[in-house]
Amino acid sequence: MTLFDHSRYVSLTMEFRCNLKCVHCMIEGTMDYLVPESKDTFKQLLAQNEKENLWNGLILTGSEITLINNLPELAKMAKQSGFEHIRIQSHGMHLDNEKFTNTLVEAGIDEFFISMPGSNPDNHDAITEVEGSFERTLKGFENLEQYEHVTCITNTVVTQRSYTLLPDIVDALSHLKQLKQMEFWHYFPMSENDDKNLVADYQDILPFLKVAIEKAKQFDRDIEVKNFPQCLLDEHGDLLLNDQPQ
Repeated sequence: MTLFDHSRYVSLTMEFRCNLKCVHCMIEGTMDYLVPESKDTFKQLLAQNEKENLWNGLILTGSEITLINNLPELAKMAKQSGFEHIRIQSHGMHLDNEKFTNTLVEAGIDEFFISMPGSNPDNHDAITEVEGSFERTLKGFENLEQYEHVTCITNTVVTQRSYTLLPDIVDALSHLKQLKQMEFWHYFPMSENDDKNLVADYQDILPFLKVAIEKAKQFDRDIEVKNFPQCLLDEHGDLLLNDQPQ
């Protein structure tokens, strides 16, 4: 079960910098030359949607969208143009600053899609390769708890480094009331070979994934699974959803 109709969302990449070094990064080595969308393109999309009503949700993303200095301005513009929901995709670290988080919420951002690769400071920070990233991201989630209209979503990339952690990740976030959906995405390399040895075997993942799903359900989370064989999910097959926003 999922909260979202992905066909009603459109995504724009507005930044290509990041201050994490996640081992599973799918655009590693490309951020120096990839070019984000311009503000003119952003304005054109807003005008198009205001005229044609194609989408009700806008996703602002990047390598790390919170590094862009005009994020509140973009959110306000999108809200004023008629978008019902504004979402950011983020590692969540900068949300540990309560004033910054409040500025984003006041600007109209009401959905926070946050990467959660680990379950504690040791394994999380080993995957992001930045010390303190777990504590900062967790603090960001907790800062969002005060906003009843805000929806939080987690995304965990399932790799050799993370698949055994899935149940513990669910437990680590069990106290969060605004966390409404958890997503588990099976990793695939953006190259011919799995040079980092990160691709985990489906059969190895399955027991941990099923426990994580059952735990998430107990905490009343909606769930999406991506890039996984539906036949292996058995009674959880309806949770497979590979749809993406435009």
